[in-house]
Amino acid sequence: MPDSSPAFAATKKCPHCGRWTEWQQQPTDRCQHCGQVLEPRRAASDQTRQQQADAPLAPVLLIEIKPDDGPVVRFFKHIIRSGQLAFAAIMAFFVWLVTVAAG
Repeated sequence: MPDSSPAFAATKKCPHCGRWTEWQQQPTDRCQHCGQVLEPRRAASDQTRQQQADAPLAPVLLIEIKPDDGPVVRFFKHIIRSGQLAFAAIMAFFVWLVTVAAG
């Protein structure tokens, strides 16, 4: 009578209790004996990576002009923001120039 289980099942030694347990090679796999995660560093790394991916990113790091700023402050912030954009444009041009020159 043929056995329905695979010929070679993956196993892993539990870092907590030291006993061998079945392993599906997933970061959330748990020991069958003590219930602890078999790969705690990988699970923590995956969780950190997911949190970083879910975190909102600022599209451009420009000085923020708030609506409650006074007119003089807003004027100078517009001047600074214009300088930031001009600097970014010059840097983008130099990157393009070097890329074209490199072939």
